[in-house]
Amino acid sequence: MFINMISFAQDIPVKAKTINRSIADSLVISSDSLQTPILSEKKQDSTLIDSIKPKKELLENIVKYHADDYTKFSQKQQKLYLYNMARIDYGDMNITAGSITIDYTKNTVYAKGIIDSIEGYTQKPVFTQGSNIVEPDSIIFNTDTKKALIFNSKTEQGEGTVIANITKKENDSVYFLKNAKYTTAENLEDPEYYIKLRKAKIVPGKKIVTGLANLFIYDVPTPLGLPFGFFPQSEKQTSGVIIPTFGEQNERGFFLQNGGYYFAINDYIDLAVLGDYFTNGSWGTRLESTYAKRYRFRGNVGFRYENLITSERGFEDYSRGTIYNLRWSHSQDSKANPSSRFSASVNLGSSNYYRNSVNQVNSGAFLNNTLASSVSYSKTFEGEPQVNFSVTATHSQNTNTETINMTLPTFQGSVGRMYPFAGKNGSKKGIIQNVNLQYNLRGENRIQTTDSLFFKKEMFDYARAGFQHSIPINTNFKVFKYFSMSASTNYNEVWAFNTINKSFDASNRQTVTETVNGFDTFRTYNFSTSIGTTIYGMFNFEKEGKDPKIQKIRHVMRPSISYNINPAFNKYYESAEVINANGLTQSELDVILENRNLEFTRFEQGIFGVPGKNFSSSMGISVSNNFEAKVKDKDSTATEPKKVMLLNNLNFSTSYNFAGDSLQWSPVRMTGGTQLFKDKMSINFGATLDPYALDSNNNRIDKFNIDNGGSLFRLTSANFTASWSLSSKKGDKKDDNNDPGIDENVRSGGRDDDLFGVSQDFANQQINPAKDKENEEPSELYNYKIPWNLRVAYALNYSNSRRQNEISSHSLMFSGDIELSPKWSVGASSGYDLKNSGFTYTQLRFERDLLSWRMNFSWIPFSARTSWNFFIGIKSSILKDLKYEQRRQPDIRL
Repeated sequence: MFINMISFAQDIPVKAKTINRSIADSLVISSDSLQTPILSEKKQDSTLIDSIKPKKELLENIVKYHADDYTKFSQKQQKLYLYNMARIDYGDMNITAGSITIDYTKNTVYAKGIIDSIEGYTQKPVFTQGSNIVEPDSIIFNTDTKKALIFNSKTEQGEGTVIANITKKENDSVYFLKNAKYTTAENLEDPEYYIKLRKAKIVPGKKIVTGLANLFIYDVPTPLGLPFGFFPQSEKQTSGVIIPTFGEQNERGFFLQNGGYYFAINDYIDLAVLGDYFTNGSWGTRLESTYAKRYRFRGNVGFRYENLITSERGFEDYSRGTIYNLRWSHSQDSKANPSSRFSASVNLGSSNYYRNSVNQVNSGAFLNNTLASSVSYSKTFEGEPQVNFSVTATHSQNTNTETINMTLPTFQGSVGRMYPFAGKNGSKKGIIQNVNLQYNLRGENRIQTTDSLFFKKEMFDYARAGFQHSIPINTNFKVFKYFSMSASTNYNEVWAFNTINKSFDASNRQTVTETVNGFDTFRTYNFSTSIGTTIYGMFNFEKEGKDPKIQKIRHVMRPSISYNINPAFNKYYESAEVINANGLTQSELDVILENRNLEFTRFEQGIFGVPGKNFSSSMGISVSNNFEAKVKDKDSTATEPKKVMLLNNLNFSTSYNFAGDSLQWSPVRMTGGTQLFKDKMSINFGATLDPYALDSNNNRIDKFNIDNGGSLFRLTSANFTASWSLSSKKGDKKDDNNDPGIDENVRSGGRDDDLFGVSQDFANQQINPAKDKENEEPSELYNYKIPWNLRVAYALNYSNSRRQNEISSHSLMFSGDIELSPKWSVGASSGYDLKNSGFTYTQLRFERDLLSWRMNFSWIPFSARTSWNFFIGIKSSILKDLKYEQRRQPDIRL
């Protein structure tokens, strides 16, 4: 084998002479201080400054898609087909539907449902973008322009839903609709009412603006409509007008009531300004504000003022008056500050406000007899001993007598209990180690005035101030193993800044009292001790071979004997000076002075009482009893008998005064109470038994009644009260705390139930809480269990202190509600005065749940406040001004 090969070679070049780097180039000039920067080739790239912009990507976001049956892509048509439980995620947009088609050439997404042979049209599209959710029959969406056409859609907007045949989505913030329906009904397939919007524009989360719109009820058009409308859709509270109600009153003409403006100030506080106007000139205003800060505090403030005019000027029955009321409630969260607390509960104003007010919101509180207020701040300083102080302003007002008592302010301070003789290890055993003491301080500035002087400078003219210091010293110990004994003494010191001086004007035969300004004080002390024990008894009814229903009765008795000594502090008493006795003989003066007690103490008008004048040495006796039974349980699987309370308490008490010269025994006071029928019925009773007899003038004499031919005791007074709450199993679920009418009663100082009626201000009540539809059992024809509840209160008082032998008061109060059907409820509040044979204040209530609507009717059939109130309106707060209200107010004369 011969191989032809051709080879080539390269000559190695000869090395040249190297350049000496140390020799400077003669052509190099000294370098410039400002060197020219070297330009980067990347910056000089001509493509970066090309005037032709690159083409935009076909899709801006990643498309995520899924389908249960199949996913098919057509290369020729540039379309993606998804079928059955299809889903697409594109940016903040999400579409789920039965069938979805994506056209990449037109940048459109077409979604629709699928037709099932059994269920029909199913898997309708659900379009979600941001917080907006649309449920149409089908939708065409452009991913480039973000515009869409939506067919037969249902869109939630605030509390309502918009149902539209065709909806054009302009962008993320604007929708245009044609022939749409706006409703708050739950059944969107067949809404009981809707507002038809011929043309509308929706800005999600902000507003709905519409052209011609009118109300339809079950697809029947009504003449109630507007040429244009505006529906706010803010998720936060917004300010707006409150539409008033209208009506007529015989004495004051036509009126507009409870209209005004709501100010949504911020997230923590709001304000509602409401007003009333009558055509005869009467008017009223209400300011209501609620505030809250999480984990800190919450409260509400309300001020009401009414200028009431009866009849017309120039007529004989013309009258005019003003009434007002101020309410404030403030509570502090327990987490805010564990060592200090501020609270307020204020209800003050005109004594006749609730009786004369013409506003329906006050109808449930006109029977209030007392207005009370309290504003307090307390602080605790932890340590050993603990120190506490509080500052309180109180107010109490009797609406019948128009008397007002106030403390501005009351200061209370205390130093915690100290054990000076306790062991070093902290043990407290025996009479000495258990000795303890504490210090209490109370200061008051007390004012008593009337309605006419309230908030005027004259109310301070009779203000009285003072301080009281007290140091109680106590100890307790065991004696004879089973007896507990305690002993205590108390030192009391009172500071006064005003005292009095009395003198007797003999010529005018009257006592003259003068006020003396200046600091003064008195000191008192007393001693007391008590001994008591607990005795247990068991009555066993179980016998061999027998199994009785009542097996055992347990009796717990706690007898106690106490002894008290109160010294006489005669040094603080003196006799009044006799003046102007000229012209009177000594015998005439003696007769005058004999018929008058001129001994007094200068501390008589003090706010902390007076020092005791007479020595007192008394013994107190009391016995408390408790009865409990063990009965056989109806449950055969129970291993222990069931405990049943027979009597919660049965107490007897009296006292004997060793230092008295007559009538040494005090009347025996008996009290008791129990709960029956699984605590549904509460019973309380009491009686006073006097051991002494009466003379012919019905005055007590120092002679026992049994020695006077009578019984051992005279029954001088007795009382019996009972309250019973009955309800069916479903009616038992009613919670009065969620009833806005009951809440209004409590804020006005009334009862926490509806025995005296509730507020009739239906238009401003909160929306009734929705019922639990899931747990609601379907009704059966002719076998429906009607929910109901009934509250009964019975009171009886007997008086016989001076042989009057009379029933001083005898009444029966009752209230209840009955749900005739799932949508109809009837309620009533009334009572009967058994002594005077007449019905008390009566209120009948009817309510009909009309699904999205609410209808109320309240009727007071008789009394001076005869009236009725009819209301029908939409439950939703966004449309609560769509209502009709008609009322007949009581003709209240000032």
